[in-house]
Amino acid sequence: MKKDKSDEQWIEQVLEEYWGGTTMVTRGVSHHLLQYPAWIAKKGDQPSGVLIYRMEQNECEILLLQSFDKYKGVGTQLLSTFLQSVQHEAERIWLITSNDNLDALRFYQKRHFSLTHVNVGAITRARETKSSIPLTGYYGIPIKDELQLTYDKQ
Repeated sequence: MKKDKSDEQWIEQVLEEYWGGTTMVTRGVSHHLLQYPAWIAKKGDQPSGVLIYRMEQNECEILLLQSFDKYKGVGTQLLSTFLQSVQHEAERIWLITSNDNLDALRFYQKRHFSLTHVNVGAITRARETKSSIPLTGYYGIPIKDELQLTYDKQ
């Protein structure tokens, strides 16, 4: 479901706690995530996931997908519902993840996304804008590069 005013404070808390703030840098551009539309997954009346995106002309960039019930289908259902909603208005749906995020690579590739570009050193450069980006990420892998994945429409 799309976010409403009551979700905004929760989204801000999630961004601060899990993402080091409400700003994200992709392809050298700072995105102030609270200004973009979002979809919220709920279990009962409690939020269990969030997807934030931006539309520009006929393209859609998924800026963030965060699930709090890992391996229980929350992220899959949220992504699937979102894709069904936007795939007719967006010629291209894509996202950026970091080179250390092996779980995201697995998740998205199993859901018809393909690796389409590697922006070598992009995250190293992004630290000039957002210094809270850690040097080391998942599995002890140094975080340096952006990986772009694009949705393969069926």
